[in-house]
Amino acid sequence: MIPGVSITEILTLTSILFFIGIYGFITRKNLISILISVELILNASVVNFVIINKYLFPDVLQGVVYSIFIIAVAAAETALAVAIIINLYRQVSSVEVKETEVMKY
Repeated sequence: MIPGVSITEILTLTSILFFIGIYGFITRKNLISILISVELILNASVVNFVIINKYLFPDVLQGVVYSIFIIAVAAAETALAVAIIINLYRQVSSVEVKETEVMKY
């Protein structure tokens, strides 16, 4: 654990980060901002996995393994989302959510 910092303070910080990500995901109109909000949610959950694992089972690395898996999935999700956003921008010339809804396929 970090000297001088309790688990309550870390969980409070990650809860705040998680809900900032939720708020950003719900309120943003830009696809890039929505993607950043999703990444913030995933990063808050990664820190929670590591801290709770370190607190409950200090000798087991199961929470760290889950965190590495989440980071790998988040990297793949980001690469795919950026590719989709770039392709969408080429077709619509905008990354705003409202302007992409009017597209007819």
